[in-house]
Amino acid sequence: MLPVFLVPETTITANGSGPVVALDPGETSRILLTLGITAVVEQELLEVSIWDSPDGNAWNKQPVAAFPQKFYAGNSAIVVDPLQHPDARYLQARWATQRWGRGSHTPKFTFFVFAEEF
Repeated sequence: MLPVFLVPETTITANGSGPVVALDPGETSRILLTLGITAVVEQELLEVSIWDSPDGNAWNKQPVAAFPQKFYAGNSAIVVDPLQHPDARYLQARWATQRWGRGSHTPKFTFFVFAEEF
């Protein structure tokens, strides 16, 4: 099923999660995850983590990967090894955001998460 967007480019103003994405059965290639932030306002942060599930309904208690907190536009990448998560059949990106300082405290990020074999 790779390559695929775990989160197509979208603008968010609150915490949330992307669609559930199925992996190919027996996937053994490492997965390169790219977080691209294309728009951001000042004084806010974005945290994106990747979660796995054996059935698409019950999710493991810890993410398989997490990007460091992001404050600015740009790209960053991390690698996930499916062999270290043999029961993973589905992936989902989840995010949390917050804003502080003057003006509105509603955060606003435009970003995407892309997954491809590595």
